[in-house]
Amino acid sequence: MVTETVKLLNLEPNEAARILVQSADEGWIFELQKSLDQHRTRTDLDRILAVWDLRQSDAANVFHVSRQAIGKWRTHGLPKNQIEAFADLSAATDLLVRHLKRERIPAVVRRPSSRLGGLSLLDLLAAGKTREILVACRSMFQFGDAHA
Repeated sequence: MVTETVKLLNLEPNEAARILVQSADEGWIFELQKSLDQHRTRTDLDRILAVWDLRQSDAANVFHVSRQAIGKWRTHGLPKNQIEAFADLSAATDLLVRHLKRERIPAVVRRPSSRLGGLSLLDLLAAGKTREILVACRSMFQFGDAHA
């Protein structure tokens, strides 16, 4: 089994997918896809919490859920009603990581901004405004406007 896995990992993803689709039943492929999605969202959640320097209890407060719910999200993946919000948050986090020193990000997300009506990115997160977080991060890093 390990040898077959190594062979698949050495292939281009499209080729590996073609082989899996040809050799496995559709139900198994569906479950694999579901499991991969859950693992990826768990990883995204852990990454966001680490980059924003949020403990599980902090995350529970800003998402208005219990610490146990955050623990379940970290173990079993995000609930469907949170996936879009976390996609926005993940994209915003990518921008922050790309353009700032990682150790500065926690201070940046906590700093109130006049552009955000005196709120911080963390305040927007607590208000459930993940789309606004993404828009704010995009506008922070529009360097083309700096030369106009």
